[in-house]
Amino acid sequence: MTSIFWHRRDFRINDNAGLYKALKNSNSVQPIFIFDTSILSKLKKDDQRVLFIHQEVEHLKKQYQQFGSDLKIYFGNPILLIPQIAHEFNAQVVYTNRDYEPYALQRDTEIYTLLSDLNIEFIGTKDHVIFEKNEITKSDGLPYTIFTPYYRKWKEKINAFYVATYPVEKYLDNLAKSEETEMLTLEKIGFESVIKVSFPSREFPIPTIKSYTEKRDYPALNATSHLSLHLRFGTISLRQLVKVAISNNPTFLNELIWRDFYQMIIFQFPHSAKDAFKKQYDRIEWEHNDSHFIAWCEGKTGYPLVDAGMRELNSTGFMHNRVRMVVASFLTKHLLLDWRLGEVYFAEKLLDYELASNVGGWQWAAGCGCDAAPYFRVFNPTMQQEKFDKKFEYIKKWVPEFGTSNYTEPIIDHKFARERVIERYKQALNN
Repeated sequence: MTSIFWHRRDFRINDNAGLYKALKNSNSVQPIFIFDTSILSKLKKDDQRVLFIHQEVEHLKKQYQQFGSDLKIYFGNPILLIPQIAHEFNAQVVYTNRDYEPYALQRDTEIYTLLSDLNIEFIGTKDHVIFEKNEITKSDGLPYTIFTPYYRKWKEKINAFYVATYPVEKYLDNLAKSEETEMLTLEKIGFESVIKVSFPSREFPIPTIKSYTEKRDYPALNATSHLSLHLRFGTISLRQLVKVAISNNPTFLNELIWRDFYQMIIFQFPHSAKDAFKKQYDRIEWEHNDSHFIAWCEGKTGYPLVDAGMRELNSTGFMHNRVRMVVASFLTKHLLLDWRLGEVYFAEKLLDYELASNVGGWQWAAGCGCDAAPYFRVFNPTMQQEKFDKKFEYIKKWVPEFGTSNYTEPIIDHKFARERVIERYKQALNN
């Protein structure tokens, strides 16, 4: 039987669930990748994530060529291309790994229907989460909306089966044999090939993971794994990383469980991609202050920890986890600007941008998410700095003018902002 395996957010051969299933059940599997124009058309021409994807696809292509096969590259709309590609290779089945975001679900539903009309199967596999869809539910079958009981059930259910490695190498002889083809250049898909940021290593930093609990909240330290980009695009196996976390650090494991939780939430509650999870929060009357938003984007708010975080983001495509919470709280609570503005800005800038986690994090900060900080909890950026960057090491790295007359005055008073947001939220939620 001839099959297609469609790579999407899984740029690896090893421990790839969908690829394993395709190879095990077929005697000729043609791997493909599509540069999706419906996604790319919304991005800037120097988007570094596209450069990263292109780099990883090229690496994957070379790996396949070592086995006498090749990764076929396409550029266009997958809804139109997948039936054409299946016909081109006379494939009876198209395999892929599942994606749970609203766009992906709609796209895959359309493709499933088109392929069914052609008597071609479309088979998805779980790969980038440990538990998906309805695998972790309450006793009544409904999805959890609070993290802690979800976390407990996740921990109860996890066993060797869920983190077992898929031995893809056993079936590599079933890859389709083909002539090598050239890699599609970035220029041909309309993007620039200029590297502006440094992509982190995909190696699991075991010492960092072991010390994660004690050091993770201090942005001046290089104490986080920097693996989120690789998890986002599947250049590493989540199952293998979870095994490392189980053996080395429960706090790090906790963060991976949050990732599963948000993937479940976006699947079960797709409205939360654009609207408040708690719908009453959409009654909040947000401010409309362009100068405040621009100051936040540029890291010129007069609150040094906020400014350092935004400048780190703008410069590197990364922001420390603790600082992400501080800058998100500042935008939504101090400036009273709609969380969606921040979510979109992060979506443009973060190398590791993932809709489910980004939306989840922003709604948590704004108080409107499924398991959010209460609306009356307003981070004090100064206290956060005193606690987590006491010596101003992180701040001085990103805000060199801090402590001089060139540093901007605060654009808003903390006491005023705190009182205003609590009153504004009360008005909206008590109506």
